[in-house]
Amino acid sequence: MPEPVNRTILLLDIERFSRRDDVVQAVLRRTLKSVVDQTLLSAGVEVTQQYREDRGDGLIVLLGGEVAKTAVLRALLTVTPELLHEHNRLASRGAQMRLRMVLAAGEIAHDPQTGTAGGLVGHDLNQSFRLLDSDALRTALAERVDAECVLMVSPVVYDGVVRHGHRGVRPEHFRRTEVAVKDGVLDAWLHRGGEQAAAPGAGGAEEPARPGRPDGGPTGAGAGVSAAAPAAPRSGAAERPGAVFHFHGAPVVHGSVVGGDQHGVSGGRVTGDVVLGGSVRRGVGEDGPHAGSAS
Repeated sequence: MPEPVNRTILLLDIERFSRRDDVVQAVLRRTLKSVVDQTLLSAGVEVTQQYREDRGDGLIVLLGGEVAKTAVLRALLTVTPELLHEHNRLASRGAQMRLRMVLAAGEIAHDPQTGTAGGLVGHDLNQSFRLLDSDALRTALAERVDAECVLMVSPVVYDGVVRHGHRGVRPEHFRRTEVAVKDGVLDAWLHRGGEQAAAPGAGGAEEPARPGRPDGGPTGAGAGVSAAAPAAPRSGAAERPGAVFHFHGAPVVHGSVVGGDQHGVSGGRVTGDVVLGGSVRRGVGEDGPHAGSAS
């Protein structure tokens, strides 16, 4: 068996390939080859610096150690999406193409056998395929309905290239993720387009909802009362008139003095003794509704 050598690993897979008929599959295969050709050409990769294997619904591309990973990564983030966008603009709905992509690196041996194609052997290549087939990458593409492709990179590529912020590479646009495989968990970094990753220590979790009502409002004595002025109605929405009560004097509620104009709150409830301008009335829920002095 030949000695393994270090290679940059680029894997690409067409989404929903097996659901197309034979004619569309042939078109997509030719389109993928053209996209990869132009992407690598823009990264300055010569034909003699790459090795490819056709996987039917995708490609394996191995690049020599002299090829700059920064240039390849930059091309995958900029050129590839544009080429896919150009294809999808003109293609029918059934011939649209979206890609899952993985960029990794590792030791790979080429051990071809007589009468057969291929022959790549290497643990790092196996792990890269696990990233390509992961639920995390599939879900990312499914959720980004407006994207032509998604990219995941291995820890080697992230630590060696991405985190240093080379030209055209934004570390804050990558989010660390864990990929569950049959014999453990793999670390990887998922590119999220213009969406910035969560700050370190945040774990990517959203801010927890504050305790209160299901609609996010406050609870307790302050429920339904806001210190700020009422919000303006949304554009295009009909403004519902509200009742405004003007009290003569400062009304006292259980000893608390309320000054200024008071705005009624729909659904509000008053219990206990209420003192309004020196007159005492029973609140709703005791002896019945009270008739306060209002104008």
